[in-house]
Amino acid sequence: MFLRTLAQKLALAFCYLAFAGFVLFPLVWIFMMSIKNFGDIIAYPPRFLFTPTLENYVEVLFGNEAQRAGGQVPDLLKFLMNSVIISGGAVVVSALLGIPAAYALARRRDKTSDKLRFTFLSFRFAPELAVILPLYVIYTRIGLYDSYVGMILVHQLITLPLMILILASFFRDMPIEIEEAARIDGARIWTMLTRIVVPIARPGIASAMMIAFIFSWNNMIFGLVLAGGSTRPVTMGILQAMTFDQIKWGMMAASAMVSALPGMIAAVLFQKQITRGLTMGAVK
Repeated sequence: MFLRTLAQKLALAFCYLAFAGFVLFPLVWIFMMSIKNFGDIIAYPPRFLFTPTLENYVEVLFGNEAQRAGGQVPDLLKFLMNSVIISGGAVVVSALLGIPAAYALARRRDKTSDKLRFTFLSFRFAPELAVILPLYVIYTRIGLYDSYVGMILVHQLITLPLMILILASFFRDMPIEIEEAARIDGARIWTMLTRIVVPIARPGIASAMMIAFIFSWNNMIFGLVLAGGSTRPVTMGILQAMTFDQIKWGMMAASAMVSALPGMIAAVLFQKQITRGLTMGAVK
Protein backbone atom coordinates (compact mmCIF):
# COMPACT_ATOMS: atom_id res chain seq x y z
CA MET A 1 0.00 0.00 0.00
CA PHE A 2 2.83 2.38 0.90
CA LEU A 3 4.66 1.72 -2.37
CA ARG A 4 1.45 2.19 -4.32
CA THR A 5 0.74 5.54 -2.65
CA LEU A 6 4.33 6.65 -3.22
CA ALA A 7 4.13 5.68 -6.90
CA GLN A 8 0.90 7.64 -7.30
CA LYS A 9 2.47 10.72 -5.71
CA LEU A 10 5.56 10.44 -7.91
CA ALA A 11 3.41 10.05 -11.02
CA LEU A 12 1.33 13.06 -10.04
CA ALA A 13 4.45 15.12 -9.36
CA PHE A 14 5.87 14.10 -12.76
CA CYS A 15 2.64 15.17 -14.46
CA TYR A 16 2.76 18.53 -12.71
CA LEU A 17 6.38 19.06 -13.73
CA ALA A 18 5.66 18.04 -17.31
CA PHE A 19 2.71 20.42 -17.51
CA ALA A 20 4.73 23.27 -15.95
CA GLY A 21 7.52 22.64 -18.42
CA PHE A 22 5.07 22.66 -21.32
CA VAL A 23 3.53 25.96 -20.17
CA LEU A 24 6.77 27.73 -19.23
CA PHE A 25 8.95 26.54 -22.10
CA PRO A 26 7.98 29.38 -24.53
CA LEU A 27 8.69 31.98 -21.84
CA VAL A 28 12.03 30.40 -20.97
CA TRP A 29 12.95 30.16 -24.65
CA ILE A 30 12.15 33.83 -25.27
CA PHE A 31 14.17 34.82 -22.20
CA MET A 32 17.13 32.79 -23.45
CA MET A 33 16.89 34.52 -26.83
CA SER A 34 16.87 37.91 -25.11
CA ILE A 35 20.25 37.27 -23.46
CA LYS A 36 21.93 35.76 -26.53
CA ASN A 37 23.89 37.51 -29.21
CA PHE A 38 22.76 37.18 -32.81
CA GLY A 39 25.19 34.34 -33.60
CA ASP A 40 23.92 32.21 -30.73
CA ILE A 41 20.29 32.86 -31.67
CA ILE A 42 20.60 31.66 -35.25
CA ALA A 43 22.93 28.78 -34.43
CA TYR A 44 21.82 25.31 -35.50
CA PRO A 45 21.44 23.12 -33.56
CA PRO A 46 20.28 25.51 -30.83
CA ARG A 47 22.88 26.44 -28.24
CA PHE A 48 21.89 25.96 -24.61
CA LEU A 49 25.38 26.82 -23.36
CA PHE A 50 26.36 30.38 -24.26
CA THR A 51 27.75 33.57 -22.81
CA PRO A 52 24.78 35.71 -21.70
CA THR A 53 24.64 39.38 -22.60
CA LEU A 54 22.37 42.30 -21.67
CA GLU A 55 23.05 44.15 -24.89
CA ASN A 56 19.54 43.58 -26.23
CA TYR A 57 17.94 45.05 -23.10
CA VAL A 58 20.28 48.03 -23.16
CA GLU A 59 19.38 48.75 -26.79
CA VAL A 60 15.60 48.55 -26.37
CA LEU A 61 15.56 50.54 -23.12
CA PHE A 62 18.40 53.03 -23.62
CA GLY A 63 19.05 53.12 -27.38
CA ASN A 64 20.14 56.48 -28.76
CA GLU A 65 17.68 58.90 -30.36
CA ALA A 66 19.15 58.53 -33.84
CA GLN A 67 18.50 54.79 -33.87
CA ARG A 68 14.96 55.27 -32.55
CA ALA A 69 14.17 57.97 -35.08
CA GLY A 70 15.41 55.72 -37.88
CA GLY A 71 13.28 52.82 -36.67
CA GLN A 72 16.35 50.70 -35.96
CA VAL A 73 15.55 50.43 -32.25
CA PRO A 74 12.03 50.45 -30.76
CA ASP A 75 11.30 53.30 -28.34
CA LEU A 76 10.11 50.81 -25.77
CA LEU A 77 9.80 53.22 -22.85
CA LYS A 78 7.43 55.41 -24.87
CA PHE A 79 5.39 52.39 -25.92
CA LEU A 80 5.21 51.22 -22.31
CA MET A 81 3.91 54.62 -21.25
CA ASN A 82 1.31 54.51 -24.04
CA SER A 83 0.12 51.11 -22.83
CA VAL A 84 -0.09 52.36 -19.24
CA ILE A 85 -2.20 55.34 -20.33
CA ILE A 86 -4.46 53.31 -22.61
CA SER A 87 -4.98 50.28 -20.38
CA GLY A 88 -5.17 52.32 -17.18
CA GLY A 89 -7.63 54.79 -18.70
CA ALA A 90 -9.73 51.98 -20.14
CA VAL A 91 -9.96 50.24 -16.77
CA VAL A 92 -10.93 53.46 -14.95
CA VAL A 93 -13.68 54.22 -17.48
CA SER A 94 -14.90 50.62 -17.31
CA ALA A 95 -15.02 50.77 -13.52
CA LEU A 96 -17.08 53.97 -13.57
CA LEU A 97 -19.54 52.45 -16.05
CA GLY A 98 -19.34 48.80 -15.08
CA ILE A 99 -19.93 49.04 -11.33
CA PRO A 100 -23.44 50.56 -11.62
CA ALA A 101 -24.28 48.28 -14.56
CA ALA A 102 -23.13 45.15 -12.74
CA TYR A 103 -25.03 46.16 -9.61
CA ALA A 104 -28.22 46.68 -11.60
CA LEU A 105 -27.85 43.32 -13.34
CA ALA A 106 -27.13 41.57 -10.04
CA ARG A 107 -30.17 42.93 -8.27
CA ARG A 108 -32.61 42.61 -11.17
CA ARG A 109 -33.08 38.94 -11.97
CA ASP A 110 -35.45 38.54 -14.89
CA LYS A 111 -35.32 37.71 -18.58
CA THR A 112 -34.31 41.24 -19.53
CA SER A 113 -31.35 41.08 -17.18
CA ASP A 114 -30.27 37.73 -18.60
CA LYS A 115 -30.48 39.09 -22.14
CA LEU A 116 -28.35 42.08 -21.20
CA ARG A 117 -25.74 39.83 -19.62
CA PHE A 118 -25.63 37.72 -22.78
CA THR A 119 -25.22 40.90 -24.84
CA PHE A 120 -22.22 42.00 -22.76
CA LEU A 121 -20.82 38.49 -23.00
CA SER A 122 -21.11 38.59 -26.80
CA PHE A 123 -19.11 41.85 -26.85
CA ARG A 124 -16.31 40.12 -24.98
CA PHE A 125 -16.07 37.04 -27.16
CA ALA A 126 -16.95 38.53 -30.54
CA PRO A 127 -13.96 38.48 -32.94
CA GLU A 128 -12.19 41.83 -33.00
CA LEU A 129 -11.56 41.57 -36.73
CA ALA A 130 -15.32 41.78 -37.30
CA VAL A 131 -15.43 45.39 -36.06
CA ILE A 132 -11.93 46.73 -36.58
CA LEU A 133 -12.33 47.91 -40.19
CA PRO A 134 -15.61 49.81 -39.58
CA LEU A 135 -14.01 51.34 -36.49
CA TYR A 136 -11.02 52.45 -38.54
CA VAL A 137 -13.28 54.24 -41.02
CA ILE A 138 -15.25 55.89 -38.22
CA TYR A 139 -12.13 56.92 -36.30
CA THR A 140 -10.47 58.51 -39.31
CA ARG A 141 -13.59 60.53 -40.07
CA ILE A 142 -14.26 61.85 -36.56
CA GLY A 143 -10.63 62.43 -35.60
CA LEU A 144 -10.12 59.68 -33.04
CA TYR A 145 -7.45 57.80 -35.00
CA ASP A 146 -4.09 57.75 -33.20
CA SER A 147 -5.50 59.38 -30.06
CA TYR A 148 -5.55 58.26 -26.46
CA VAL A 149 -9.29 58.94 -26.22
CA GLY A 150 -9.98 56.73 -29.21
CA MET A 151 -7.83 53.89 -27.91
CA ILE A 152 -9.38 54.07 -24.44
CA LEU A 153 -12.87 53.97 -25.94
CA VAL A 154 -12.19 51.01 -28.22
CA HIS A 155 -10.62 49.08 -25.34
CA GLN A 156 -14.01 49.21 -23.64
CA LEU A 157 -14.88 46.26 -25.88
CA ILE A 158 -12.34 44.32 -23.80
CA THR A 159 -12.51 45.77 -20.31
CA LEU A 160 -16.17 46.73 -19.84
CA PRO A 161 -17.71 43.27 -20.44
CA LEU A 162 -15.13 41.73 -18.10
CA MET A 163 -15.89 44.26 -15.38
CA ILE A 164 -19.64 43.73 -15.65
CA LEU A 165 -19.52 39.93 -15.77
CA ILE A 166 -17.11 39.57 -12.85
CA LEU A 167 -18.64 42.25 -10.62
CA ALA A 168 -22.19 41.01 -11.18
CA SER A 169 -21.18 37.72 -9.56
CA PHE A 170 -19.60 39.53 -6.62
CA PHE A 171 -22.68 41.69 -6.10
CA ARG A 172 -24.99 38.67 -6.24
CA ASP A 173 -23.04 37.00 -3.44
CA MET A 174 -23.51 40.01 -1.17
CA PRO A 175 -26.35 39.66 1.36
CA ILE A 176 -29.24 41.82 0.26
CA GLU A 177 -30.35 42.30 3.88
CA ILE A 178 -27.69 44.98 4.33
CA GLU A 179 -29.18 47.03 1.52
CA GLU A 180 -32.71 46.47 2.81
CA ALA A 181 -31.66 47.82 6.22
CA ALA A 182 -30.13 50.87 4.56
CA ARG A 183 -33.28 51.38 2.50
CA ILE A 184 -35.39 51.32 5.67
CA ASP A 185 -33.12 54.05 7.09
CA GLY A 186 -33.91 56.19 4.06
CA ALA A 187 -30.85 55.57 1.90
CA ARG A 188 -31.39 56.00 -1.82
CA ILE A 189 -30.01 53.74 -4.50
CA TRP A 190 -26.93 55.86 -5.24
CA THR A 191 -26.12 56.18 -1.54
CA MET A 192 -26.36 52.42 -1.06
CA LEU A 193 -24.11 51.82 -4.05
CA THR A 194 -21.36 54.27 -3.11
CA ARG A 195 -21.37 53.94 0.68
CA ILE A 196 -22.36 50.33 1.27
CA VAL A 197 -22.01 48.10 -1.79
CA VAL A 198 -18.74 49.44 -3.21
CA PRO A 199 -16.80 49.39 0.11
CA ILE A 200 -17.91 45.81 0.80
CA ALA A 201 -17.09 44.67 -2.74
CA ARG A 202 -13.74 46.47 -2.86
CA PRO A 203 -11.69 43.22 -3.14
CA GLY A 204 -13.88 42.06 -6.04
CA ILE A 205 -13.60 45.42 -7.76
CA ALA A 206 -9.82 45.36 -7.39
CA SER A 207 -9.57 41.86 -8.88
CA ALA A 208 -11.90 42.74 -11.76
CA MET A 209 -9.87 45.86 -12.54
CA MET A 210 -6.63 43.87 -12.48
CA ILE A 211 -7.98 41.19 -14.82
CA ALA A 212 -9.35 43.83 -17.20
CA PHE A 213 -6.00 45.65 -17.15
CA ILE A 214 -4.08 42.49 -18.08
CA PHE A 215 -6.44 41.67 -20.96
CA SER A 216 -6.25 45.26 -22.22
CA TRP A 217 -2.45 45.32 -21.91
CA ASN A 218 -2.09 42.15 -24.00
CA ASN A 219 -4.31 43.33 -26.85
CA MET A 220 -2.58 43.95 -30.17
CA ILE A 221 -5.19 44.18 -32.93
CA PHE A 222 -6.58 47.57 -31.86
CA GLY A 223 -3.12 49.06 -31.65
CA LEU A 224 -2.22 47.58 -35.02
CA VAL A 225 -5.09 49.32 -36.86
CA LEU A 226 -6.22 52.28 -34.74
CA ALA A 227 -2.95 53.55 -33.25
CA GLY A 228 -0.24 55.52 -35.02
CA GLY A 229 3.16 56.81 -34.00
CA SER A 230 1.83 58.81 -31.05
CA THR A 231 -0.24 56.15 -29.27
CA ARG A 232 1.34 52.88 -30.38
CA PRO A 233 1.14 50.40 -27.44
CA VAL A 234 3.95 48.14 -26.35
CA THR A 235 2.47 45.11 -28.11
CA MET A 236 2.95 46.94 -31.40
CA GLY A 237 6.30 48.40 -30.40
CA ILE A 238 7.73 44.89 -30.26
CA LEU A 239 7.20 44.56 -34.02
CA GLN A 240 9.58 47.45 -34.67
CA ALA A 241 12.39 44.95 -34.20
CA MET A 242 11.38 43.73 -37.68
CA THR A 243 13.12 45.95 -40.23
CA PHE A 244 13.03 45.84 -44.01
CA ASP A 245 16.23 43.82 -44.25
CA GLN A 246 16.29 41.66 -41.11
CA ILE A 247 14.53 40.54 -37.95
CA LYS A 248 16.40 41.44 -34.78
CA TRP A 249 15.42 38.39 -32.80
CA GLY A 250 17.33 39.30 -29.66
CA MET A 251 15.86 42.79 -29.54
CA MET A 252 12.37 41.42 -30.18
CA ALA A 253 12.75 38.87 -27.39
CA ALA A 254 14.01 41.52 -24.96
CA SER A 255 11.09 43.80 -25.86
CA ALA A 256 8.66 40.92 -25.32
CA MET A 257 10.12 40.15 -21.90
CA VAL A 258 9.98 43.80 -20.79
CA SER A 259 6.40 44.20 -22.04
CA ALA A 260 5.29 41.01 -20.28
CA LEU A 261 6.88 42.03 -16.97
CA PRO A 262 3.98 44.20 -15.67
CA GLY A 263 1.46 41.43 -16.31
CA MET A 264 3.63 38.80 -14.64
CA ILE A 265 4.20 41.01 -11.59
CA ALA A 266 0.47 41.71 -11.32
CA ALA A 267 -0.34 38.01 -11.67
CA VAL A 268 2.07 37.11 -8.87
CA LEU A 269 1.00 39.88 -6.49
CA PHE A 270 -2.73 39.48 -7.06
CA GLN A 271 -2.90 35.76 -7.78
CA LYS A 272 -5.66 34.99 -5.28
CA GLN A 273 -7.83 37.93 -6.36
CA ILE A 274 -7.39 37.15 -10.06
CA THR A 275 -8.23 33.47 -9.56
CA ARG A 276 -11.31 34.33 -7.54
CA GLY A 277 -12.43 36.86 -10.11
CA LEU A 278 -12.05 34.41 -12.98
CA THR A 279 -13.82 31.56 -11.23
CA MET A 280 -16.68 33.69 -9.89
CA GLY A 281 -17.18 35.85 -12.94
CA ALA A 282 -15.92 34.64 -16.29
CA VAL A 283 -16.44 30.92 -15.71
CA LYS A 284 -19.98 31.38 -14.50
